[in-house]
Amino acid sequence: MPGLDSLINKGSSMYSAEISRANPTCFVFLIDQSASMLDSIGGTAQRKCDVVADALNRLLSELAIKCAKEEGVRDYFHVSVIGYGASVGPALSGQLAGRDVVPLSEVAAAPARLETRMKKIPDGAGGLIDQEVKFPIWVDSVANNGTPMSGALTRAHGIVSSWLAAHPDCFPPVILNLTDGESTDGDPSPAASSVRDLTSTDGPALLFNLHVTDTATTPIVFPDSELSLPSDYARSLFRNSSMLPVGMQSYARQQGIPAQEGSRGFVFNSDMSAIVQFLDIGTRASDLR
Repeated sequence: MPGLDSLINKGSSMYSAEISRANPTCFVFLIDQSASMLDSIGGTAQRKCDVVADALNRLLSELAIKCAKEEGVRDYFHVSVIGYGASVGPALSGQLAGRDVVPLSEVAAAPARLETRMKKIPDGAGGLIDQEVKFPIWVDSVANNGTPMSGALTRAHGIVSSWLAAHPDCFPPVILNLTDGESTDGDPSPAASSVRDLTSTDGPALLFNLHVTDTATTPIVFPDSELSLPSDYARSLFRNSSMLPVGMQSYARQQGIPAQEGSRGFVFNSDMSAIVQFLDIGTRASDLR
């Protein structure tokens, strides 16, 4: 993941707050853990629940690395992971189980376990070879029951509201909702609107949505209109997503994504690489001190 340097437009009156140990911000990940997440993603053999869990575990690992200094991992960010399926509640495993919000240093220090994975690395002769690496796991792949998205957004509202009461001048919290199905506990739009209405002195909280499906179609990334979206549900998620701040638009363009004014933090039908990219762009922040 590229460096977490300043990608927010400093000329803007919003989304320009410094992120530091004295003024951290918060990321809230909402993870759909319904039974349909057992289906394959984008016409591949990979299960949606596995792809999403791997992407989130990778992001947490990379955040910890980027915030590591000589004295240890600095708490520029606090992290909340909420799963929703059979119930709505904290989804971190191991020592962190049951906690709503955890400082990044504690996340880095306490993965539930390390798994051995294979990673391709350069062989020095222009080719690639497989090498065993240790992959930290904080969030397990889970899939059962329905999709209580309204409940998950309501839970996020409580977490973000409490965070803002304690950190009123922070870079606005970012809420990332990763889902594949229609809400089974009512229209999530009112709860989504309530989350987006929460503000720090630096601007409104940012709610981004990632819609994964089992259909093999071209991903739609950060659209500025719902006209290209193929379903009422996708269009609803688009409308429930925040506009991308100027700095995140700029970063997306650097990554080859034609984000522009009016682009929303919404991605449809992503594969693994696009999920990681979505999460990375969704966690762009200002200068870290």
